[in-house]
Amino acid sequence: MFNQDLIYRIGITLVKGIGNITAKQIIENSSDVALLFTEKKHIVEKISGLSRRIINEIHRPEILQRAEKEIRFIEKARITPLFITDSGYPDRLKECVDAPIMLYFHGNADLNAEKIISIVGTRNATTYGKEITDQLLHNIREVFHDSLIVSGLAYGIDIAAHRAALRENLATVGILAHGLDRIYPSVHRNTAVEMINAGGLLTDFISETNPDRQNFVKRNRIVAGISDCTVVVESAQKGGALITANIADSYNRDIFAFPGKIGDKYSQGCNLLIKNKKASLVTSADDIFREMNWSDSPAPGRTQAVQRVLFPELNPEEQKVMEILSKAGSMQLNLLAIELNLPVSRLSVLLFELEMNGLVRCKPGGMYSLL
Repeated sequence: MFNQDLIYRIGITLVKGIGNITAKQIIENSSDVALLFTEKKHIVEKISGLSRRIINEIHRPEILQRAEKEIRFIEKARITPLFITDSGYPDRLKECVDAPIMLYFHGNADLNAEKIISIVGTRNATTYGKEITDQLLHNIREVFHDSLIVSGLAYGIDIAAHRAALRENLATVGILAHGLDRIYPSVHRNTAVEMINAGGLLTDFISETNPDRQNFVKRNRIVAGISDCTVVVESAQKGGALITANIADSYNRDIFAFPGKIGDKYSQGCNLLIKNKKASLVTSADDIFREMNWSDSPAPGRTQAVQRVLFPELNPEEQKVMEILSKAGSMQLNLLAIELNLPVSRLSVLLFELEMNGLVRCKPGGMYSLL
């Protein structure tokens, strides 16, 4: 027997005319996605934003039939479906306005790892670019061995990043521009299989979806949105890496770029990002750690400073926030609200006050930690 909720959740992604933004609005305004498919048309018509054509599309029997077929595939392949309201859905991505409402994951990585870094670049990686990538992953592993490395499994810098992460025993996830019933490019299949046991493969496309050109741009928004920052190693003046960087910029995520020689074709994109102040110039992983305010150990006096602030000058709610962040190191806003059993609106006020008092800081992806 199929999971009816999952049928409806997949079904909404298959309705022509309902994109991710509209779907999120429907989810926010409706207590149950199932209502779209189970209620009569005159009730569905009351849902804002749905035209007559879309309503007719919703009630086509082929929609749920295809959803059932997809469930048979994901059960056989042991793929994890992640709906946008599920606890396992990537929190950083959830904050993006056009976040996909359904993801399909094959792997074992924590998609809400404390530190997630996307590494992208040209498909025509030079020796220089590959060496930078190898050194970058080695240095990340030395300091933050629990980091998650994300890229797009493409030729060049992408696959170099995945393979370097595997060598360094870092979890790595490939974001695909097609369904999980295939691997593109096929020459990366062995690496992809290895990644399933040391990270994973993630997509918002159902099975039997081809790696068509437009899908790669859609894929790039996940690469940009799932991470704390995006690092561009090498890039021509145009290409997927720059698209990913621009998307990351629209999400207010940090972008870093390694500079190259003036005139080098595959350094022009990086140099342009730096010139236009869309990316910070970096020459090592340490530069990224510093810009992100990441530290592998408390600064001298940090523990004592934290203990000093856990006293009566804070109200009980603020005190509790500080205690949880002291134990957890850092925590995403929504998870912190659940832990404290507070509305997000109230918690945001508390965090703002604590931030203004120099006690906590907000990091990319809605993560909060003690200062």
